[in-house]
Amino acid sequence: MLAKVLSGAVIGVDGLVIQVEVDLALGLPAFATVGLPEGAVRESKDRVRAAIKNSGYDFPSRRITVNLAPAAVKKEGSGYDLPIALGILAAAELLNCPDLPRYGFVGELSLDGMVRPVRGVLPMVLAARAGNIRRFFVPADNAEEAAVVDGIEIIAVSRLHEAVEFLSGLSEPRPVRTDIEAVFRERGEYEVDFVEVKGQEYAKRALEVAAAGGHNILLSGVPGTGKTMMARRLPTILPDLTLDEAVETTKIYSTTGLLPGNMPLMVTRPFRSPHHTISDAGLIGGGQVPRPGEVSLAHNGVLFLDELPEFRKNVLEVLRQPLEDGVVTIARAATSLQFPARFMLVAAMNPCPCGFLGDPRRECTCTPVQVQHYRSRLSGPLLDRIDMHIEVPPVMVKEINAAAPGPSSKSMRKHVNDARQVQRHRFKQYKSVYSNARMNSRLTKKYCGLDSNSTDLLNQSIERLGLSARAYHRILKIARTIADLEGTADISSSHIAEAIQYRRMQHE
Repeated sequence: MLAKVLSGAVIGVDGLVIQVEVDLALGLPAFATVGLPEGAVRESKDRVRAAIKNSGYDFPSRRITVNLAPAAVKKEGSGYDLPIALGILAAAELLNCPDLPRYGFVGELSLDGMVRPVRGVLPMVLAARAGNIRRFFVPADNAEEAAVVDGIEIIAVSRLHEAVEFLSGLSEPRPVRTDIEAVFRERGEYEVDFVEVKGQEYAKRALEVAAAGGHNILLSGVPGTGKTMMARRLPTILPDLTLDEAVETTKIYSTTGLLPGNMPLMVTRPFRSPHHTISDAGLIGGGQVPRPGEVSLAHNGVLFLDELPEFRKNVLEVLRQPLEDGVVTIARAATSLQFPARFMLVAAMNPCPCGFLGDPRRECTCTPVQVQHYRSRLSGPLLDRIDMHIEVPPVMVKEINAAAPGPSSKSMRKHVNDARQVQRHRFKQYKSVYSNARMNSRLTKKYCGLDSNSTDLLNQSIERLGLSARAYHRILKIARTIADLEGTADISSSHIAEAIQYRRMQHE
């Protein structure tokens, strides 16, 4: 007897519908799995055999062959346990369900028949919906995550016998529903707020500009000036996540197994802060079976690199592609995968190795050669790709005590949202452009026109500071963002002057 069941796989961060074919033939009892299965898939035969027996069903004493199609795609993970078990029961005529080939199933089986959660359920369900599968059975712990997808019935299964009873018509399954609006409303708040940052008005203004235009930013200052504190609060002033962005982000976290158990959908901007000892594969992704790295986990959010010069040079240089293209391409002999990596880069560094160059309270012990060597760890091409370079000055205790409460993240986010709304309208005909920072040279020329005074000011500054052509265009983009924050259609000389200030630190 032959039975066919549908399941799912994850290739990169995208789902793929897999057909599980189970054939029972006469001969000595045996269990073979074909279709490029890796270790966990090959071991499923022992879990499936024990789960079927311990659920009260007879395991057929036949020659069992399981084929996972398409055979050219490598299969990994334990999510095929449930569809294989149901296929065996159907092929042995212990399960009668005419619609079985039109349903999707995923789940790991324990030896007693319990259905355990698996990674990557969301992209699998998205692929199933695209494949016109109308009902998908998932582990109960994954049900809320899967039910985020509209247009397909999600059935939660806790044990193998529950799935058999549902399919046999002995009990009526209840589709799981996830109230997406409630998830956004209840879990869309951040735990930190910019109102907690005292002083540093210049740096906060720069971060607001960066958030409004999606610009990368480098913060430099002595230890204790609040660089990390402000960076951690940057996601709180970024525009609210749209549903499409939330699904994109959740797919990545679901695939890597990092989705919090009580959160079916990522509704806040991610903030990733890897340690400076991270490898290049850990940062951009990779491995024998390519996995998303930190740049992909920061997709639609913020990637914060603290102590930037302490990162290995080869690690920093691999950031060039995601900073320019918003994607990471991982090429292997067998396959080539693309991971999304559209993030805001926020970097922080000390002015010198000891950290106290320019500190009025502590003396710097570094020689000029040491300072130069420390700063030379950052290549010119990488610094050119960071739009804004900000000096964060020390704040005295008396200033902290006397400082009035600053603007809240909510008020700052309103300004950012207003500016982003202008940009969405401006770039609505360009699919890959969503903010001023993503403008190419042609769009920069089209939307960043200057009057004669602004042109003269910019040209003189470029000449005096020795900036590159890339820096020239980035200043124009920053000026465009400042004008958007002020609600003006034209870029004035004051906007250019402020934008130039955000590039000076690198050349002082």
